[in-house]
Amino acid sequence: MHELLRSIEAAMRAYFGSDQRRIDHALRVAGFAEEILKSEKGDRLVVIATAILHDIGIREAERKFASSAGNLQEQEGPPVAREILTGLGLAEAVIDEVCEIIGSHHSPGEVDTDNFRIIWDADWLVNLGDEFDLTDSDKTRGMIAKIFQTVTGKGLAERIYL
Repeated sequence: MHELLRSIEAAMRAYFGSDQRRIDHALRVAGFAEEILKSEKGDRLVVIATAILHDIGIREAERKFASSAGNLQEQEGPPVAREILTGLGLAEAVIDEVCEIIGSHHSPGEVDTDNFRIIWDADWLVNLGDEFDLTDSDKTRGMIAKIFQTVTGKGLAERIYL
């Protein structure tokens, strides 16, 4: 599986080309997903493949709509991810689940699985500091309690942001 995940990462890197910010984001999310998987149950192949590819729709969203809005990423990401994963020979069930999560990764509640919750938390571990003013620790604690969906994700967020 290690080689397969490296191939997915290589495909993501090739797809984003010189866009190091997007590559770094994907790798940070994958790193947090690995950390969460140490304590939470999830399918490692599905979770890490999704983490690496979760924002793969950004380029198409920007090309078609001049926007990187989350709903457009969800719309444009699954076909790109499906093409990459099919080309690497992943099982159809794995591809379907990865694409389902990518197609909802900004929309909590659409997919109710352990794998989704791990991706959700890993992405928020990267994004929380970028999207919110975290100077008020009580407010930050409340946001963490509201946003994060796994015990491990909440704990990591508290350790990082409080």
